[in-house]
Amino acid sequence: MEHLVNERNQAELNKKLVGEFLQKVVGDLDFKSIPSYIAEDYIQHNPMVADGRQAFTDFATIAFKDLPKSKVDIKRMIAEGDLVSVHTKGNFNGKDVSIMDIFRIENNMIAEHWDVIQEVPEQSANDHPMF
Repeated sequence: MEHLVNERNQAELNKKLVGEFLQKVVGDLDFKSIPSYIAEDYIQHNPMVADGRQAFTDFATIAFKDLPKSKVDIKRMIAEGDLVSVHTKGNFNGKDVSIMDIFRIENNMIAEHWDVIQEVPEQSANDHPMF
């Protein structure tokens, strides 16, 4: 039973880390805080960003610089083992987007990242919202 409690506690800590990271870096545009969250040997699966903390910092500084500071709109967050999955609503170039991120946590740092971004269509083939 203690093992399950420890896993749940670690999952909650991992979710907190990812939530804070998203708000600080993407919402508050605090790029100086990146070393507090991203491992130096960070692995990136987004083909637009190279591996490593510095490569992510360089990318974020350019890609997010024109975004307004905002509250990150997290819709869902799920943690299991060393993985945290986050579903957020964003807005890029005036268009709403649905973002799914998966982060792998190692030694209380974000060590690896995958993401998928989909523009929210004006019309849908069903009545179910994306959020």
